[in-house]
Amino acid sequence: MNALASVVTEGTEVYRPSDDEPFMNERQLAYFKAKLNAWKDDILRESRGTVVNLKAETENHPDLVDRASSESDRALELRTRDRQRKLIAKIDEALRRIEDGSYGYCEETGEPISLGRLEARPTATLSVEAQERHERRERVHRDD
Repeated sequence: MNALASVVTEGTEVYRPSDDEPFMNERQLAYFKAKLNAWKDDILRESRGTVVNLKAETENHPDLVDRASSESDRALELRTRDRQRKLIAKIDEALRRIEDGSYGYCEETGEPISLGRLEARPTATLSVEAQERHERRERVHRDD
């Protein structure tokens, strides 16, 4: 049983944070901490598999098409791992926010981020409204 399963199952009941309880109470914080740690563990497990696969994939392909395909696959795998490395940094930052008590609150407004948004994107630092404003500003500046 992974860390998330041990937090979300209490007896036979599955725990899901709800708006009916105090925001970011101990139970919710434990839930999101377990969710983030389980996500990080999954990424690290996949990364270890990638290293093993890249080491095993040392074939010298005499056919140029096979070699190009293999190099393309390897490049895609490395780009994916780089994105996941950045995601781990965001997960670690979210875990730090849980420890310092700022998790679940918008960095821009200080208002609570909706539980639905945190459930879908546990590393979120902005509320939906603040994120939309941020994206609109990015589009305006990108068009300049």
